[in-house]
Amino acid sequence: MSLLLFVLIVFVVLLLQGLWEPYRLVVDTIDGPVPGLPESWRGAKVVLLADFQVGLFMDNRATVRWAVARTLALRPAFVLLAGDFVHDTAWGIKPVTELLHPLTRAGIPTFAVLGNHDYAMPTHRATGNKKLAEKLEVALEGIGIRVLHNEAVALENLEGETLYVVGLGSRVPKDDDPEAALAGVPAGAPRVVLMHHPDSYPEIRAFAAPLAFAGHTHGGQVRLPLAPEWTLLTWLRDGQNYNEDWATRHGTPGNRLYVTRGVGCSVAPIRLNCPPELTLVTLERPEDAEGVPITSAD
Repeated sequence: MSLLLFVLIVFVVLLLQGLWEPYRLVVDTIDGPVPGLPESWRGAKVVLLADFQVGLFMDNRATVRWAVARTLALRPAFVLLAGDFVHDTAWGIKPVTELLHPLTRAGIPTFAVLGNHDYAMPTHRATGNKKLAEKLEVALEGIGIRVLHNEAVALENLEGETLYVVGLGSRVPKDDDPEAALAGVPAGAPRVVLMHHPDSYPEIRAFAAPLAFAGHTHGGQVRLPLAPEWTLLTWLRDGQNYNEDWATRHGTPGNRLYVTRGVGCSVAPIRLNCPPELTLVTLERPEDAEGVPITSAD
């Protein structure tokens, strides 16, 4: 076999895998430590989803549908949606709200923040479209999804005990304000913090976000077969690797950030060694969640 033929075969195999992988939804389970978590919230399940990107050509709405169906089967205490519902265009709003409506019809409290694509901003240099974001927010609120914009809400369970859900505005176009978002949370109260872009996380003061979640990175979306830790994002960030999983060496002391790979794709409908993710979080007290990294002063 000639080298050229071998290279061609490898290319075709990788291309086929890349086109198939966006439809291979994976459920990743993690423990989520929350200081001061009431006993009645201990062991509660939370689903984290992000980056649907509906409106991209060949978008994988089937994967979004499967993610919603899986969430309904898991019956979580609540759902967190970490932004990028559409891919820069208003025509994705109706399909994505139709796909997500079963969550709220089932009575599952669902909270969301917006992402940069919801403002039609694939990069920070693009001109933002606030009308698109406003239209999307109205549509999401219309199906019962609470969109949080630098604010916190108190979520009370059947035992009457409260957990705060904090949502940051989108980092792009510079709408994130952690201090405003946390202003409504009493000191020492248990909370989870939701954002779209991981770069919002370092702006949060120390010990204010002991459990935080983000999306945006798609896990790098395309990762080398023999070196999955290497992606284009890793290279662009000069080795800072917080494309997925628990972020380390990122943020201020006393905080934790988990970054999901998300569900959809950006730029092209291809994933490689980076399948879509539904994150199932079990809320625990810090002493019960061993091995979960926390940002330290080091």
